[in-house]
Amino acid sequence: MNQNRTVLFVIFTLIFGTLGAASAFAVDTSKVGYVDIAKVFDEFQKTKDNDTTLQKAGKKKEEERDALVHEVRQLKDELVLLSDEAKLKKQELMETKMRELQDFDRRAKQELGTERNKIVREIFKEIDDTIHRVGEKKGLDFVFNERALLYHHAKYDLTLEILNDLNKEYAKKKK
Repeated sequence: MNQNRTVLFVIFTLIFGTLGAASAFAVDTSKVGYVDIAKVFDEFQKTKDNDTTLQKAGKKKEEERDALVHEVRQLKDELVLLSDEAKLKKQELMETKMRELQDFDRRAKQELGTERNKIVREIFKEIDDTIHRVGEKKGLDFVFNERALLYHHAKYDLTLEILNDLNKEYAKKKK
């Protein structure tokens, strides 16, 4: 009985020792990379071009708003010179213009926000597709967002490759 225990102990020790040693010396064959997505987004030419377009649209809306503000101020200045009866009519017109101005502000903000959100979603989709394509081409098992990593070695950085691919594809489409 004692001898059986000893034999079983030796067998278990050999089995678990072998498994433990094998796992300790096992080489991880996973291939990984990481991307600084914020940098890719900011430096992607499509992002820059769309920012310029949105800024122009914002300026145009601002000019339209300034024209409405000018009308309201002009009506306000005219109020001082009018009789009481004429003041009431101008006051009503001024209030109507103020409501138009508020509606314009709300609509402009909503339109610009909607357009920006649409563009940002489109750009992030392109970034995501490019990351997948590069990851598959390189045979990577994992591609991480750089911000989620506590430590990383520069040799696994795919940021510039992703950015170059995106800009190259964008330049082709733009032509």
